[in-house]
Amino acid sequence: MKYVQVVNTKNNTVLADKVGVADTFLLRLKGLLGRKSLEAGEGLVLYPCSSIHCYGMKFAIDAIFLDENKKVLALYSWLEPGQTAKVPRAKYVLELGAGSACFDVEIGDILEF
Repeated sequence: MKYVQVVNTKNNTVLADKVGVADTFLLRLKGLLGRKSLEAGEGLVLYPCSSIHCYGMKFAIDAIFLDENKKVLALYSWLEPGQTAKVPRAKYVLELGAGSACFDVEIGDILEF
């Protein structure tokens, strides 16, 4: 899996510097399953993706849904194991540790990775 850094272009804030890119069916299928946690600076970008689930996960996450231009469409904070989220127009979903995204990202921001 390749890794990228994710930056909010509005304020040049690094949201995470070790973000895996799940851009194949198998990588998206596995997602974060099997992980016990996400360390600070870690995350996962799913592409293409417009919905996620937290079934079988052991920890909460923040999910940022992006359009084809990586513009933030929706933010879900503290998605607990067993919950789902969907934004039909989304092309990317950035998953970060719970609480990571709520202060540095707003709807309409553009992310870069």
